[in-house]
Amino acid sequence: MIEGELVSKIIYGGMSMFKGRIFYCFFIAILILSFGIFTGCSKPPTEEMAKAEKSIGDAKQKEAHVYVSDLFAKAEASFKTAKDYVEGKKYKEAKQAAIEAEAIAQQAIAGIDAAKAKMKADADKLVQDMQKAIDDLKATVSAVPKKKAVAKAVEEAKSVITKLETDFAAVKEKIQGPKVKETADELKALNDQINAKKDEITSSLSGAPQPGGAPKAPAPEKAPAPPSPAPKSPTPAAPAPKK
Repeated sequence: MIEGELVSKIIYGGMSMFKGRIFYCFFIAILILSFGIFTGCSKPPTEEMAKAEKSIGDAKQKEAHVYVSDLFAKAEASFKTAKDYVEGKKYKEAKQAAIEAEAIAQQAIAGIDAAKAKMKADADKLVQDMQKAIDDLKATVSAVPKKKAVAKAVEEAKSVITKLETDFAAVKEKIQGPKVKETADELKALNDQINAKKDEITSSLSGAPQPGGAPKAPAPEKAPAPPSPAPKSPTPAAPAPKK
């Protein structure tokens, strides 16, 4: 009987110690986990900030600020926000802003090729329009009769057209190069110049006689209409006879 009680006490004591150890281990685990969460939230998001900064640098190197300027500006703004949060020790918000900045920068990099392709297509279309404008201008000058009165204006117009063609050829060679945006801007500026010169030349040659015959003589002036006759005075009525 005594041996049975002794065994029971030993078993009970062992179980109590086992339960105590389990509780102790569980408590320690909770403390470690809590400490890890706390320290994780209290540390600056160094890794996320580094990734965001690298992505923005890569985007700028690939000229995202030129071809997808809106996205690149958003990425820079988010990264600045992240840095402001770090300075204010708001590390959770800083981490989220840094992740957002990296994502936008990657989106900008992915959109560069499409933006370049569209810009090049627009430049090719503008080249066709500019070529037509130059051809039309040359045809206008060629159609002017060789008259002494407009000879100087015609020669000046031809000189202007020659220079425009030279500048146009130089810009066209750049279209296939890597500086698509720069070339597109040069084309737009030259197109404005061509249109301005076109109006100027057309105006200077507007007084030249057009081919197809002599200029028409002015229509004779009409003779003034004769004055209308003065109205006649009414004839006085005869007096009535006396009775």
